[in-house]
Amino acid sequence: MEYKLELVAVPVSDVDRAKAFYVDQAGFNADHDHVVNEDVRFVQLTPPGSACSIAIGKGVVSTEPGSVQGLQLVVGDIEAAHAELSGRGVAVSEIQDFPWGRFVFFQDPDGNGWAVQAMP
Repeated sequence: MEYKLELVAVPVSDVDRAKAFYVDQAGFNADHDHVVNEDVRFVQLTPPGSACSIAIGKGVVSTEPGSVQGLQLVVGDIEAAHAELSGRGVAVSEIQDFPWGRFVFFQDPDGNGWAVQAMP
């Protein structure tokens, strides 16, 4: 039996603002944006090359906006990732070196926290 993680819900306060951030600044692909009814809107976004997507929206999750921390993307070149994100207007940290990899960190407009790692 294989279990594949394919979708992680990320709580946001403003769906349009969050979608614009993830698509225009973080470079995610907008896969779906569907209004089910007045209480439910489902937006699926996928980082380039990823098999796992995030879901934002209205009525998608009941946790507080900004409460998700530790989401992690893995890249082959941390300098290129830093340059791309900062060039798109993301407030990304300086590159940090650890024995387990090189990292940059950023947050979405609600404070959900992301790490970008290049493996050692």
